[in-house]
Amino acid sequence: MSNDSDRKRALALESLLMDTLHAIQSMQQAEKLGVPPLTGQQTADAKGGKPAAEDEDSLVDRLTDFTGSAFRLALRTTDTSIKAGRALLNSQDKLRMMLAAGDSLKDIREVAGLTLNEMSEALDLRDKSLLEAIENGTATLSFELILRLAALVARNDPIPFILRFTRNYNPEAWQILSDWGVGKLPLQFEREREFINIFRGHDEARELSDEGFRKVLDFTRQSFEMSLHFVAEQEAEVARMRDELSTDTQTARPTKKASKKPSTAGRKRPPTSS
Repeated sequence: MSNDSDRKRALALESLLMDTLHAIQSMQQAEKLGVPPLTGQQTADAKGGKPAAEDEDSLVDRLTDFTGSAFRLALRTTDTSIKAGRALLNSQDKLRMMLAAGDSLKDIREVAGLTLNEMSEALDLRDKSLLEAIENGTATLSFELILRLAALVARNDPIPFILRFTRNYNPEAWQILSDWGVGKLPLQFEREREFINIFRGHDEARELSDEGFRKVLDFTRQSFEMSLHFVAEQEAEVARMRDELSTDTQTARPTKKASKKPSTAGRKRPPTSS
């Protein structure tokens, strides 16, 4: 049933967009022909002549009135369709974010080995309906719920969890945090965490002696500094090339030259009659 309803919605949206395109094409053709959207309202004094001419005028008025009504209807339909299209494009990004948040929340719950009821009780929620809606992609992940999740599943290291989830799944709250200057914190936390995970991912490093670990640390430091030097030079070169490209693009644009008035110098004036 869900597939049939989705197919019907897709067909209805396709029909709406096709009607909009036809309406826009009709309006553009009318503008090219110079046909104004007439109303057909004329005064009785403006009409004159034979009865046959009056009948012809009335028929033309009806046709033009119908054409003007069709143009007005097309204009309203086009405006409504454009608004609907903009709302649809904006809603697609939000829907994609909600689905990603639901998948992430489901993964966290399954890794923790909790059911919906158990996680709802741990997060102090009334029932499991909110978590079900979030996992299904029909509800948003609020900032308050992100804080509760951090206290539940990331109590040892909550700040990176809060910042990462807020940035990915709650852009409104993330914008506020970015305005406060918090936007640079998650990047530093994630970089430090990834660097530490390199050490945590190798059990052999824990079995090394102090001297052996110091040698590995010195070699890692030298490799990191050398890589940092090369990458910094590469990024500087890329930035320089971008600046040159933007400068060439600006200079390649045609500049409007001021129109010069024809000079009258050197022209002989016609002789004046005395």
